[in-house]
Amino acid sequence: MAEPAIHTSGLSKRYADVDALSDLDLDVHQGEVVGYLGPNGSGKTTTLRLLLGLIRPTSGSAEIFGLDCQRRPVEAHRRLAYVAGEANLWPSLTGSETLHLLGRVQGQVDAAYRGELIARFDLDPSKKVRTYSKGNRQKLILIAALMARPDLLLLDEPTSGLDPLMEQAFRHSVHEAKERGQTVFLSSHILSEVEALCDRVGILRNGRLVDMGTLSDMRHLSALTVEATFDGSVPDLSRVPGVSSVEVEGRVVRCQVQGTVEPLLKVLASSGVHELLSREPSLEELFLAHYGRSTDPGTGSLEVPALGG
Repeated sequence: MAEPAIHTSGLSKRYADVDALSDLDLDVHQGEVVGYLGPNGSGKTTTLRLLLGLIRPTSGSAEIFGLDCQRRPVEAHRRLAYVAGEANLWPSLTGSETLHLLGRVQGQVDAAYRGELIARFDLDPSKKVRTYSKGNRQKLILIAALMARPDLLLLDEPTSGLDPLMEQAFRHSVHEAKERGQTVFLSSHILSEVEALCDRVGILRNGRLVDMGTLSDMRHLSALTVEATFDGSVPDLSRVPGVSSVEVEGRVVRCQVQGTVEPLLKVLASSGVHELLSREPSLEELFLAHYGRSTDPGTGSLEVPALGG
């Protein structure tokens, strides 16, 4: 069996009396795209810094393709490329000069693919970095990472500052990387992006990995939404096992179901249901199942916990 692209065992990082990351056991298989989600301060960026060997763990270990991230960082770095959410580059260099320099550091460049990426991301490489917008600087480091065709892409909020069209270009590039057998570890605050790209998703909370699996594996975290339209009166669903959040509007009832839907279907079938719609929870709803919903007292509006480092 192939060595995991990423393997951590009991990986922990403590700052004074704060546990930034606690006992992380994680395996990312070669060739898969894994999303890494969590609110600000949940430990995502700490994980990436530990994988890059930029900080030392308090306990536990991390490996890239079997290479210890602390003891053999140079060898590990030869097989990966990293994209940060904030691009800190050399302002006096042009885009072309920056790509050349980063390509020399990486040690390998697919020149034809680099040209394709420059066109895809609509970047003018002749301009100085200091003249670039945040979005263009982000495009530059994305191109630099992708053009190296690394075995592993570590991406920390990679589409920060990109417009929707460029986000589509990014998604296309990730799909290409996956088709080539590259591994992608994606930390993102854009839930739709993770849902569109990732084979598996990990959710962090307070420095701990609270769930990890495919989206289909994780559907149990949130209820199935059901909407039924009746020919006659709407039956009382409030006492049906597993049913909650019942809303009735005329001859239409909406509710959520956790667990088996069989008790609900029996009631609906005996009550003259005319039309039945159901849908699985989105990734946002799965995330909210872990972190809950809070209401802004000023507006009464729903707030989703901020996703970040």
